[in-house]
Amino acid sequence: MRQRLKRWWFGLLGKDPEAVVVTIAAGDEAVCAEVRRLIPDREHFTLDPMDGSAWRVWREMRRRFRRKRIGMLAVTLDGNRRSMLGAAFLLAPTKILAFNQRGERHHLKLACWIASWLFLRGVPLDRIWLRPSWLWPWKKDRSVYPSESRVLDGRATSGERRRVGVISPYFPYPLSHGGAVRIYYVLRELAREFDVFLFAFAENQRDQDLAPVMEFCAKAVLLPAPRYREPRWSTLEPPEIREFRSPAMRELVRRFRAEWELDLIQIEYTYMADYGGDVLVEHDVTFDLYGQVRRQRRTLAAWWDWWRWSRFERAAVGRFRRVVAMSEKDARLLGTPRARVIPNGVDLDRFTPEPEPEGQRLLFIGSFRHFPNVRAYRFFAGEVWPRLRERFPEMTLTVVAGPDGLRYLGQAAPADGRVRLLEFVRDVRPLYVEANLVVVPTLESAGTNLKALEAMAMQRAVVSTTTGCAGLGLVHGESVWIADTAAEFAEAVARLAGDAPLRQRLARAARAIAEQRFDWKRIGEEQRRLLRELLEERQAEACPTLRRKTGRAQGAPPCPTLRRGAARDLDRVGEIQRMSPDAAQWIPERYLAYDLEVAEVNGRIAAFLVSRETAPGEVEILNLAVDPAWRRRGLATALMVSVRRRRPGEFFLEVRESNLAARDLYRKLGFEEVGVRPGYYDHPEEAAIVMRVRSC
Repeated sequence: MRQRLKRWWFGLLGKDPEAVVVTIAAGDEAVCAEVRRLIPDREHFTLDPMDGSAWRVWREMRRRFRRKRIGMLAVTLDGNRRSMLGAAFLLAPTKILAFNQRGERHHLKLACWIASWLFLRGVPLDRIWLRPSWLWPWKKDRSVYPSESRVLDGRATSGERRRVGVISPYFPYPLSHGGAVRIYYVLRELAREFDVFLFAFAENQRDQDLAPVMEFCAKAVLLPAPRYREPRWSTLEPPEIREFRSPAMRELVRRFRAEWELDLIQIEYTYMADYGGDVLVEHDVTFDLYGQVRRQRRTLAAWWDWWRWSRFERAAVGRFRRVVAMSEKDARLLGTPRARVIPNGVDLDRFTPEPEPEGQRLLFIGSFRHFPNVRAYRFFAGEVWPRLRERFPEMTLTVVAGPDGLRYLGQAAPADGRVRLLEFVRDVRPLYVEANLVVVPTLESAGTNLKALEAMAMQRAVVSTTTGCAGLGLVHGESVWIADTAAEFAEAVARLAGDAPLRQRLARAARAIAEQRFDWKRIGEEQRRLLRELLEERQAEACPTLRRKTGRAQGAPPCPTLRRGAARDLDRVGEIQRMSPDAAQWIPERYLAYDLEVAEVNGRIAAFLVSRETAPGEVEILNLAVDPAWRRRGLATALMVSVRRRRPGEFFLEVRESNLAARDLYRKLGFEEVGVRPGYYDHPEEAAIVMRVRSC
């Protein structure tokens, strides 16, 4: 009965009673197959996008399906013109199943118009339903902070080398994007002088990807990244800060810094600045990057991103003793006298010039994880490439988008057979070898582009926007060809594609600049010199005689050199101990099992301090002694200040009740007497005064 009524009713309307499914997909077979799987028992029709206004397209679709009743209208938002989407709303406003550029689907309905609007705006489906934490009664999807860690052992530590911790948002291998390249080579160069401890967020790293970095690192502490589940707009801090804020990582850094007595901490990227340390490496000035976006888009969202980053970043750089910038422009923008320019570099031993082959092959390299590279690709593919494609029928374009490049791009690979879009490429050097011209169409950028440096080292001519080659010292027409509009960029590519001598002249000049300024070995020495300066400053701060406003006191010794003790020092340590009857009389060889620090003056050990960690955040001073000839010169104070800086927490010690000079020194350093241990010392028997201080 129901079926008869249905046929009678739709017969009156002039339509078939059985609903059909229409899919508007620009050649996307995956979407068509997905729709057939979802609704297998209906007749399916597939349409390609049509030209014209929404009304014109609607009339054409209405004519085609005059006798059909549409039960579902599937639309792919990638590749379809706005007119097609508008026509779909006119034809079946309540039956639209939209597929976004990531392959996600959402039923567009007025009942959930906000979610539908966000989906049309390109917001990923898993973020549409997020609620800020301050709406906690309605929040279901909460952030997750993994705590399981993995500790890798690398090369052996040495008492001769100072220890440096490096905190990174990712493991710097494979070398799939510019940030990984810089961190990898900085670790390699630091390891020439220091023991390096790497702290990084890493997941699913293969063993062969870990081994190259562990050649340089003493230890690597790896932790899964947090799963941050807050809307991007909802916090006063930039969302990138919270995406990498992990209580487990903070505790691991604290524990390893105390256990391994790390001398310095270097932070990679501004959004890791909350972990604190001594050196902040600004891979780019992020508020400058978002400022460029704000000036182009002029939207409230763009202003909000810029304001949050400007507020956070300017405050963050003030908390570090040194800030590393990639260029002079970046250093000026940061506005701090502590900024030091240590630019990006290139491995000149690996990226060596080879003869350019015949052809018209263009190369674009840039990880799509970094949104300016996505915008650069869309600018080139959408506005520049169409101007070149018909003019040069033999020209090809290779794009290296990095891991999951298509996901970050938000669309399928281009259908153009002359465009090759690659994701992760383990070794990009062969791509440079086969290329005739490298394009850097970056519209927004901060810092310096490593892809331009690699092209310079490989002696390949570069066509770039002004921002794409900023900070590299390149000159238009001499070592690079600069073009900023789509028309200018296309003409620049066209000119260089047809002028091999000009390409070679630009490429040779660029290679010379890379050799002069951007060799990683030279840059590594600058980085090591920076850390040495910080260690010397810290040592000077621990030396009271150098803190006097009037300069060094008359007859005072030079500031001591503080370092870890080694086996070769034990004879001298034992000699100082024997000359100090008030000190504990241990067998010197036992000190190597603990933290032994010595103070050298004019190349000779004049004092030593031994400590050990008795519990997390709790340190005991086992022994402290100074050569009688060097007493009252600030050496004991320098050693105490040094160990308290390196190992935050509570410090305990025992001192003979009769040793009034030592008790007075410890009180000046902030220790307070908290107890008495009768008969603690022998020869002669005497009570010990227990003293305690908390170090930050």
